[in-house]
Amino acid sequence: MNRRACLHLLTGLAGAAWATDVRAQTTAPKAIPTIEPPDPNPKTPSFKLPPKSCDSHTHIFGPASRYPFATNRPYNTADAPLEAFRRVHETIGVERCVIVNATVHGTDNHVVIDAIAQSEGAYKGIANVNDEMTEKELAALDKAGICGCRFAFLKRLGGVGDMTKFERIVQRVAELGWHIDVYFEPGSIAEFAPILTALPTRYVIDHMGTVQAATGLGDPGFTALIDLQKKDEKCWVKITGLERAYAAGKPFHDAVPFAKALIDNAPDRVIWGTDWPHPNVKIMPNDGDLVDLIPLYAPDSAIRQMLLVDNPARLFKFS
Repeated sequence: MNRRACLHLLTGLAGAAWATDVRAQTTAPKAIPTIEPPDPNPKTPSFKLPPKSCDSHTHIFGPASRYPFATNRPYNTADAPLEAFRRVHETIGVERCVIVNATVHGTDNHVVIDAIAQSEGAYKGIANVNDEMTEKELAALDKAGICGCRFAFLKRLGGVGDMTKFERIVQRVAELGWHIDVYFEPGSIAEFAPILTALPTRYVIDHMGTVQAATGLGDPGFTALIDLQKKDEKCWVKITGLERAYAAGKPFHDAVPFAKALIDNAPDRVIWGTDWPHPNVKIMPNDGDLVDLIPLYAPDSAIRQMLLVDNPARLFKFS
């Protein structure tokens, strides 16, 4: 990749980190789409999660009366508050979780840190940050249980920012020992690989790189992810989003081979999550059904222990 192309990609990636700020400076869209709420009746799964299993990618929305949504949010959503969040985890057998602050809350991370404070050490968080945050503010997030920040490089969520801001954010959070969470458009891993491998800290790729099951295991976008995951020890992958990857619909079995390939490729650098309450999906899953997919792509109990318990404990520094 030449320098001009690399700078162009970094500029785009930078924009995702503070997309809320960028959108605030532009004309708001005429109509904000409203997304579907989660299934209110999660099933008790047939598969029993091992003790201390961690949902490594989940969200809390509101309640908006206490945690207002950002003015220039990319979508509207019903509340999915802490109480509902807990009920889902109790039903499916999750004991630990990592709350990823959603785009609807912008860079206000209170919904996450308040939930962490009530969890008695069972929750950690991924924040939305910008370059205007002070060292004191970042240190307070770190003390509150934040262990990473997210860059959602999606057209429907993004904007264009300054490359130097992205570089400064990465350097600053790396000094705190945080990792970087990255969310890409389908098929874009190869072009971002040089940027990712140059990062000074670990990075976690959301939703299996947004793989599309219809393209097959030989798809260049997926093979690029497999190659990156194998070669770069800083690369972790979330086994999430099978309900986003499917081609054949429920129960999303056509996405299972992709999850299995990623787990087999680097079993010590994969983590699992539900993505509750499943924002912006075409088919709303039931979280109990998602748990029952786990033994299909991780049939070995020792590998499941790594995926569900040991790996997230190491990455997120659970005690």
